[in-house]
Amino acid sequence: MGSQPPASRAALEPLATLDPAALAGVPTSSPLTVRAAAVSADLLYLGTGGGKLLLFSLLDPSAPEFLRLLPIGATLPVSAILPLPSVARLLVLADGLLLLADPLLSRPVRRLGSLRNVAAVAARRGDSADPASASCSIAVSVGKKLLRVDLTLQDGDELDVQTREIAIVEGVKALAWVDDSVFVAIATGYSLFSSTTGQGVDIFTLPESSGHPRVKPLSGGDEVMLLVDNVGVVVDTFGQPVGSSLVFNTTPDCIAEVYPYVIVTGNSKVDVYRRRNGAYLQTIPVARTGQGVLIVASDDDGIGTELVVIATAYKVFCYRKVSAVEQIKASLRRKNYKEAISLLEEFESDGEISEDMISFVHAQLGFLLLFDLRFEDAVNHFLLSETMQPSEIFPFIMPDPNRWSDLVPRKRYWGLHPPPKPLEEVIDDGLITIQQALFLKKAGVDTVVDEDFLSNPPSRADLLELAIRNIIRYLCASRMKDLSSPEMEGVDTFLMYLYRALDLVDDMEKLASSQNSCVVDELESLLDDSGHLRTLAFLYGSKGMCSKALSIWRILARNYSAGLWKDLSENGSSGTSVDKRSGEEIAAIEAANILKTSSDEDLVLEHLGWVADIDQELAIAILTSEMRESQLSPEKVVAAIDAEKVLIHQRYLQWLIEDQGCDDPHYHTSYALSLAKSVIEAVHMESKYRGKDNREIDSDAQKIYLLREKLQLFLQASDLYDPEDILDVIAESELWLEKAILYRKMGQENIVLQILALKLEDSEAAEQYCAEIGRDDAYIQLLGLYLDPQNGKEPMFTAAVRLLHNHGESLDPMQVLERLSADMPLQLASDTILRMLRARVHHHRQGQIVHNLSRATNLDARLTRLEERSRHVQLTDESICDSCRARLGTKLFVMYPDDSVVCYRCYRNQQGDSSSGRGRSSRKDVIFKQSWLVSR
Repeated sequence: MGSQPPASRAALEPLATLDPAALAGVPTSSPLTVRAAAVSADLLYLGTGGGKLLLFSLLDPSAPEFLRLLPIGATLPVSAILPLPSVARLLVLADGLLLLADPLLSRPVRRLGSLRNVAAVAARRGDSADPASASCSIAVSVGKKLLRVDLTLQDGDELDVQTREIAIVEGVKALAWVDDSVFVAIATGYSLFSSTTGQGVDIFTLPESSGHPRVKPLSGGDEVMLLVDNVGVVVDTFGQPVGSSLVFNTTPDCIAEVYPYVIVTGNSKVDVYRRRNGAYLQTIPVARTGQGVLIVASDDDGIGTELVVIATAYKVFCYRKVSAVEQIKASLRRKNYKEAISLLEEFESDGEISEDMISFVHAQLGFLLLFDLRFEDAVNHFLLSETMQPSEIFPFIMPDPNRWSDLVPRKRYWGLHPPPKPLEEVIDDGLITIQQALFLKKAGVDTVVDEDFLSNPPSRADLLELAIRNIIRYLCASRMKDLSSPEMEGVDTFLMYLYRALDLVDDMEKLASSQNSCVVDELESLLDDSGHLRTLAFLYGSKGMCSKALSIWRILARNYSAGLWKDLSENGSSGTSVDKRSGEEIAAIEAANILKTSSDEDLVLEHLGWVADIDQELAIAILTSEMRESQLSPEKVVAAIDAEKVLIHQRYLQWLIEDQGCDDPHYHTSYALSLAKSVIEAVHMESKYRGKDNREIDSDAQKIYLLREKLQLFLQASDLYDPEDILDVIAESELWLEKAILYRKMGQENIVLQILALKLEDSEAAEQYCAEIGRDDAYIQLLGLYLDPQNGKEPMFTAAVRLLHNHGESLDPMQVLERLSADMPLQLASDTILRMLRARVHHHRQGQIVHNLSRATNLDARLTRLEERSRHVQLTDESICDSCRARLGTKLFVMYPDDSVVCYRCYRNQQGDSSSGRGRSSRKDVIFKQSWLVSR
């Protein structure tokens, strides 16, 4: 990566500048030259080229306090300082020697072992994270050896030192120890050694022209940065590259980390990079004086450290990490929204910002964009904010004070946008700003106004529509949240306001007809004045204000029918291409939906008439609805139904009888009378218009058939109507089957037979009716009707022969012969009469046989019973009762048909039980013995 322009973003900000020599009171004749620096908790250590250690307190980073100066030897320039908090020591590398000091530099330093010519040293990353362990390990490069030194803090503040060799490595330039892996940098490349087994592996080789190798452990404890010229390669504890490499502007001399930033020094400047993607962020200007390199240090072992120390030879600068919130706020002040959004995403991925603050920033971004007239982007950020309340939008829709003014939270944003005000004012102010920016641009002055607005200034109407549509989008999304009841009322009411402002009729009606929290008082006059009566009717209906809703639907239906309003079916706003309904029908349907659930009889009956005038099926659905809590009074409903609406009357009575189980004879009779009148009228109309084409004739015939079938089924099924009233209606008609059913209900068997046999000539039905009567004289009566139909009708000999053929065997021959007509041809009845006489004789003889067999069986049973009673039974002294097992002796006993014997006492105890002493039941288990009838 080549040189980059200075970034406008400040990731680090200055806190304090130190003059170590002045604070330590060192005379100017022997100046201090800083060669090493280290930060541990709230302490700053500086090492000089003159063999001195300086200690400063960072309790107040903006005003560091000098604590102590400890000389370690004028000929021992300090090259590295490693705080070891777990063993309460400070490790100092000076002129190839390892020295130990206490953390407060209160005692003279002590030499660690006899090690000389130490090239590099590194503490095991993670040892100091647990001070309770009281031990730590360091890796030391001495000559060609790589050593491991274990330090353990013992009682009396003494250290136990254990040293062992890890590997043979020559020319070590830098060390880093993470987990079990010791990373070694030499002039030709990087290697990795196991701190326990000593096994090593080469990671990669450096080019010959490569700069000084450096190794830097990164926060998290499982990654290390290896420097290759100006590239920082990030590897894991196994030496495998992970993530992205960091490309620096120059080859670093020193590297430090304050998560999520990496700070490097080189070429007399300090650069700040983002660790995750290596993005260059900032250059810190440092006035370098004297010789030596810039030193940068931070608390490598600190958690959440924010302090960075940059040291030149004579000056020390303290910098603090700028918080994520402050960086975002700075971008927003400059109205650099893209940068602010990028920062927000960056901090969110790094875990540097809380969820609540993320929501807060999205809300702040949304308000800024809203006042910059970027309404779509503003609402997108509003929707990303989990903590923003919909009531914060209310002042942009309706000026204060209003019903919901107290719901608007007084949140303290960053003061980057004006107070909320209606959208019209926001747009007017924004347009003025755009006009001013246009003049400034012509004058060559840069502005923060969006270039799109400057190149193509929008109109006020377009901006207002865009703003309203996006606020609608936000409010619709807010309806899905768990809001309080007053806030939900505000959301829905303002939604209706905005829908009306854009004349979004479909959306208005959809909201009004669904479950909503709209405040009717706020919308009533608004919708009425603007002519949105359908929406108002839907709103009344959803709020249970049925009377007002129905009144509007009635007005709408009247206006549609009178042509005062344009019919909905003309502009295709209702219904499908297949089934489009007129506005009048839609009004009736909506009214019916309300009436179906209403239990208010007066209200239902008040509006039933006009609905029925439009669609009788809807009226029927209203009356027969099962959705209402309590059903309507049948008496009032029947009285309210228009006499001309016969279909409604019939369907209601049918539902009342069949579905509701009504057993009132009055309604059964009314239903039957209505059906009968309809049938008679249909028959009359059909006969009146005989000149119709075949299709019309078939349609009328089908209608009559269905009507008669319904009447017949009801007359047969119900026993509660008055047959005489029905007969009075159909007396002059040709409805013979209906008359037969009615006469049958009245018990007029002769008339029923006359209708079936003579009028309908249905022999099968007539014979079936005789079978239902169950008397032979009914067949004789039917035979007489066939043979002597009277009224000049010819005898029905074929039907008579059929009757004799089917039932003649059961009839009295004498009565049959008496009924036979002299005019009846002998050849028609001879075979039937002969077969009837033969069957009669056969039945007589069969009866005699059965009678004689019965007498024989009776005689056999009497004989068997006599034999059983005359049996002789011999008992001995050993005979016992089969029930109680007692010896019988001279006791009375009883013997059962299965030859079991019981004493008289057991017999008395078992009286009423048919079981013998052996458990056999004489009633269930009958014993058959051969008798004279069987044996012969």
